[in-house]
Amino acid sequence: MFNPTRLALFAACLLSTGAALAATTATPGQLKVGMEITYPPFESYDSDKNVVGSDPELAHALAKQLQAKAEFVDTKFPNLILGLNAGHYDAIISGMYITPERQAQALTIPYARTGAAIMVPADSTLKPAVPEDLCGLKVGLEQGTTWVAQFKTLSTDYCVPNNKGAISVSEFPSAPEVTQALLSKNIQAQVEISGAAHMIAEKTKGRVVVTSQQLVYPQTLGIYVKKGNDDTYQALLKAVAQSKQSGEYAAILKKYNLEEASN
Repeated sequence: MFNPTRLALFAACLLSTGAALAATTATPGQLKVGMEITYPPFESYDSDKNVVGSDPELAHALAKQLQAKAEFVDTKFPNLILGLNAGHYDAIISGMYITPERQAQALTIPYARTGAAIMVPADSTLKPAVPEDLCGLKVGLEQGTTWVAQFKTLSTDYCVPNNKGAISVSEFPSAPEVTQALLSKNIQAQVEISGAAHMIAEKTKGRVVVTSQQLVYPQTLGIYVKKGNDDTYQALLKAVAQSKQSGEYAAILKKYNLEEASN
């Protein structure tokens, strides 16, 4: 039997659910994600200018749980948190490690665990396997990474006292520019996130090789949300949990050789 009261309650419930989902992002139905799209296998453009990689796939999975569509805002890595706090996007998913300094600036959700790798030109006589092997070398890194401070500490506390020579660190705006400096012999080694390092080696057709066997300085990657955007933060926490439950999250990590992060 038709019950207008029950129908009205059902409609109100649907409206309430839709409003709640809309409130989780700045633009209803859209999850804007900040990332530097020059960083395979995490994020890059394919030949058709589509954004591909582990982070876009994760963003699409989370957006689906929010009943939204993922949109990507290409931003230089050092400016990502500035852009987040300026409201340019709802979240950052861009191969960014969780650090105390970054946690002071934004809310974080751990989503994967990885580490760095060391690369040299294939014709180099140097074969650094661990950070200590970088003493006395010119090392190139992407600007804004956490390794800059770690190598400076290693250089001061270990390399110099043991007469092995200081580590000279050069920062570049993007990973491809570091690789170009490596191939031009302006630096002697490049340090990059492991997944990206192996892809760089493949793309250079063997002109660059990975010499480290174990992860260097393993750390946790995080999703970043502006402090105060609690609706977005809680919605993404829930979306991550739902994606894990569906199995989609694990499939993405497996595809890109990433480990699940412990909360």
